[in-house]
Amino acid sequence: MLQKPGIPELAFQARHPCRRRNELRNASGWSAGCGVQLVKRVPRTGSCAMSRHKRFSVLLPVLVLCLGASLSGCALLPSQENRTTSVAYRDTADSQLGKAVIPRVAANPGYSGIYPLRHALDAFAARALLMRAAERSLDVQYYVWHKDTTGTLLFNGLYEAAERGVRVRLLLDDANASGLDTILAELDAHPNIEVRLFNPFVTRRARLLTYIFDFSRANRRMHNKSFTADNQVTIVGGRNIGDQYFGAAGGQLFADLDIMAAGPVVHEVSNTFDRYWTSESSYPLDRIVSPVASDSIAELAAATSRVKNDPATLAYISAVRDSPLMHKLLEGQLPLEWVTMQITSDDPAKGLGKAAPEALLRHKLKQIIGKPATEVDLISPYFVPAAAGVASFVALAEQGVQIRILTNSLEATDVTLVHSGYAKWRKPLLKAGVRLYESRHLSPTLPESHGAGSIGSSFSGLHAKTFAVDRSRVFVGSFNFDQRSAAINTEMGFVINSPTLAQLITDAFRDNIPGKTYEVGLSDTGQLYWVERRDGEQVRHDVEPGTTFWQRARVWIISLLPIDWML
Repeated sequence: MLQKPGIPELAFQARHPCRRRNELRNASGWSAGCGVQLVKRVPRTGSCAMSRHKRFSVLLPVLVLCLGASLSGCALLPSQENRTTSVAYRDTADSQLGKAVIPRVAANPGYSGIYPLRHALDAFAARALLMRAAERSLDVQYYVWHKDTTGTLLFNGLYEAAERGVRVRLLLDDANASGLDTILAELDAHPNIEVRLFNPFVTRRARLLTYIFDFSRANRRMHNKSFTADNQVTIVGGRNIGDQYFGAAGGQLFADLDIMAAGPVVHEVSNTFDRYWTSESSYPLDRIVSPVASDSIAELAAATSRVKNDPATLAYISAVRDSPLMHKLLEGQLPLEWVTMQITSDDPAKGLGKAAPEALLRHKLKQIIGKPATEVDLISPYFVPAAAGVASFVALAEQGVQIRILTNSLEATDVTLVHSGYAKWRKPLLKAGVRLYESRHLSPTLPESHGAGSIGSSFSGLHAKTFAVDRSRVFVGSFNFDQRSAAINTEMGFVINSPTLAQLITDAFRDNIPGKTYEVGLSDTGQLYWVERRDGEQVRHDVEPGTTFWQRARVWIISLLPIDWML
């Protein structure tokens, strides 16, 4: 193994505990103890001599710890010195997007224009069109980017934008970037593209070791999601990049929600991106992943060719082109609601556990949203309120605030572990009068359907993170109502003053959500039951529908563990 530049020789020896052992023995009579200390060799005599087996048994744990520490890279993160410095472009008024947006912004001073991206096809179409329209810059920040059909198409879109002279900055969380190293390196090699990884894993294959030996850092992830073109139009919300978010996955489709925005709030999003881009946790890709030749795009080209020649992709692209949003965008006729709003986010120092309490999103949301007076409609795929959250909901309910919550059922969730942190709090919430809805696992609407992937449509899982307060204030973003979002991961989102958008969420609870969910009830004897509305009738289930005994048993056992803080 070659020594990394800038790594002291002592660290190099620690990664190679057997190196130069004979020289050390011969020179001094001392032998190296895993590069940590020197241990005097004592001649073996009779009963004092350890057998080889016993010596190996004693040394094995030490060797494993040394190997794990070295492989995890917990002490081997590269230097951040001499990183390139860049900030969002401000002078983009003469771009195609600037010319389209600025007159409308000028006609609505002090307001930002929003358009909810409720449907999966619209969400992909908006990103693809912004990528194609960009002339100056693309600032893109995501937690997950899959190397599937839509992920590959958007990777290729970034490359094509760079070829046109667009500056591309791509910031990805590294927890889900496994398998992307080559494509990311190919993108990063382009002179107009820079890729950075948030809280990276230095060891690219044995990632589990990093969690074991550097858990405090590796457990903190960047869950943010934003997509900004020419500092004129931005998309913020719950969707990652991948087929199940954009209706191209066949059997899996998440119901989700993004907001596309223009106006002053876009500059706020760009400022937030710059804070994360320059943060202590953001590492240039070429300091983590071996670079490739600047003219090599072999893997990206092969993946793009494979995807574009797939009949399923051709059908999907045809459906996207038929999207009403696509036509409205191309014709410049997209209706925007002009509102007051702001972006709010965690301090990126949260990624290292260094953020002050007042710099956390959960604290900011309390200050911005204020105390609910009449009602709260909350949608969160992962809902782990813990004792403090339950107490807050109960207190609000006792004051007459109507609370409705939609989350994933056990049959629909993609993270059973998180469901265990929710299930045990159902009874106290129901006793207080909170209404609980759990999404059913349904066969998703075909991608060709315009309504696919919206809240209230047929979907296989819920992924939207939004809530409306008093039918006037709305949050849309990446923040789940769980302990991981509150205290561990970094998050972001829009707070929007919009009775229209709030009504959209309220209407979903009234008109669409009941027919696609189980409403949880509590019997007079204190037992949970689930009501399913099907074909105009109500069907009652006395055990969690669509689950097995062993699934329920596993959730119950896990719920006994004191791990809510990390769910």
